[in-house]
Amino acid sequence: MKTLIPPPIVTIVFLFVIFFTKDLFRFSVTLPSSLGFIIIFAGLVIIFIAARQFKAANTTINPIKPENASVLVSKGIFSYSRNPMYLGMLLIIIGFSIIHNLMAVLVIMPLWVIYITNFQIIPEEEAMEILFKEDFLNYCKKTRRWI
Repeated sequence: MKTLIPPPIVTIVFLFVIFFTKDLFRFSVTLPSSLGFIIIFAGLVIIFIAARQFKAANTTINPIKPENASVLVSKGIFSYSRNPMYLGMLLIIIGFSIIHNLMAVLVIMPLWVIYITNFQIIPEEEAMEILFKEDFLNYCKKTRRWI
């Protein structure tokens, strides 16, 4: 499987789906919008921290060409999650769902996780294993894919 669509674009598409399906998924339970905004903010902070670590390591942040990575980043936030940027995007989806369409957390969010895992994370991991061999395999043993 090849990574073709940048994950931020995929995430934005899913956010549109969440927003425009809110009338289809009327649900009587609601959560405070402020909780959604807090979760979105946490997701943005995680993405920002991860991007800064890539920049500090002077390696590519381009998810479409993972084979261009020059350094295996495994410290800092990457010691807690192998994919903190995707974790941040997931938090944005969860927060947005809390604000606009709570049922999306149960219906649409899992579809995003499946898509990102199969069409982005797994191809990236295959590229990282080729590039960094045993170092990447050891990293995978110590650090979980999501959290």
